[in-house]
Amino acid sequence: MLPSYHHHPSSYRDPSGFIFEKDGVLFRQVNQVFKENFDHFISSGCYDYFVKKKLLIPHEIINENITGTQEYYKTLKPEIVPFISYPYEWSFDMLKDAALLTLQLLKESIGYGLIIKDATPYNIQWHNGKLIFIDSLSFEKYNETEPWIAYRQFCECFISPLLLMHYSKMPLQQLQLAYPEGIPLAITKSLLPARSKFSLYTYLHIHLHAGVASKNKTNITRAVAFSKKKLLNLVASLESLLHTLKLTGESTWSEYYTEASQRNDYLEQKKQLISQLTKNLTGIKTAVDVGANDGVFSKLLAELNIYTLAADFDPLCINNLYAEIKQTNKSNLQPLIIDLSNPSPAIGVNNTERQSFISRTKVDLVMALAVIHHLVIGKNIPFEKIASLFHDIGNKLIIEFVPKEDEKVELMLKSKKDIYTGYSKENFELAFSKFFTTQTKEPVGSSGRTLYLMIKNG
Repeated sequence: MLPSYHHHPSSYRDPSGFIFEKDGVLFRQVNQVFKENFDHFISSGCYDYFVKKKLLIPHEIINENITGTQEYYKTLKPEIVPFISYPYEWSFDMLKDAALLTLQLLKESIGYGLIIKDATPYNIQWHNGKLIFIDSLSFEKYNETEPWIAYRQFCECFISPLLLMHYSKMPLQQLQLAYPEGIPLAITKSLLPARSKFSLYTYLHIHLHAGVASKNKTNITRAVAFSKKKLLNLVASLESLLHTLKLTGESTWSEYYTEASQRNDYLEQKKQLISQLTKNLTGIKTAVDVGANDGVFSKLLAELNIYTLAADFDPLCINNLYAEIKQTNKSNLQPLIIDLSNPSPAIGVNNTERQSFISRTKVDLVMALAVIHHLVIGKNIPFEKIASLFHDIGNKLIIEFVPKEDEKVELMLKSKKDIYTGYSKENFELAFSKFFTTQTKEPVGSSGRTLYLMIKNG
């Protein structure tokens, strides 16, 4: 007989429990093997402390064996996170803050006689405008004689990508997609410049750590006492290293809207049109802005109480937006690094462990402003494929058509052969009509660009 619940495909590694879904509701089962640790986590006050500080996702305890398994101890019903994102979709500072959050939880849990047994960024999500830890089964009883078991995982999942981006001055989120369980220490060591050894903490946590780790693969090491003081010193050194790391450099698109505001009345006219269109729409609770840049128009949607994914392929633009959200506490705006020409794929065991961006993104409204020419002319993607993508992820569409005579298109065509004989407003409308019905279309000031509101067919 088939079980009446659905075991989440990414929740299978930890014998302590697992996530499952039943009748559209998400639950987490705590198994008997984790009973002692879970009871201490709750009774010590650690859970309440972290929830009150909004560092940990809250849950309701349900004393019912929903799965019917013999391993059952407790059932938890966690607060729902609206959209699940992955580390390779995060900006530099977002990953850095996730690392600091992990260390904060580790450090403060020790005071309750607990420790974090794993240190993966997949245990962290974006919720209510900030990063939050989502795995209540990561906390186990602290044994002062043992080293932190997740130290290497922390270095490979957090320190490795951040150091590589810091030293190369390049956003390297794709490396995290290639190594979803963390960039191996040996690889990080080989890619870092020789001068990185002169940084004490980089030397300790990567170069020396990599050497020790390679020896431990072949040699059996004896247990070494690891005091609380040593652990706190380790955490302090990791924090010190993280605070020195930053991603500098210039983005091609970070000044886009500054320049756009100087083009006659283009930007103001566009803002007015978007405001009019969105205010007249009904039933819009979720949206994705697929060319968000630094979030100028994403913020307009968020101000209407629409939960908005602000997605852009430029990591520096998204990093700037993340920094702004941290300062302004915009709780319904989520920054994401997404390249529409190559969105995040489904990865992991059986390609089901981590869902693709398209399968995760089902929203009421898609907004695609000033992106169509980048996809068609910049990436050679036909109108119809772009329309199909937007049809898959949203019910309504606000899209801006940029004509071939536009100065930005002309600039793009200076560096490549013009093979885009079919790039016209008429062909754009024809291709999109197979997937959407146009409700309204308005010129954007005197720019020559046109803004469309479309409704999904079928």
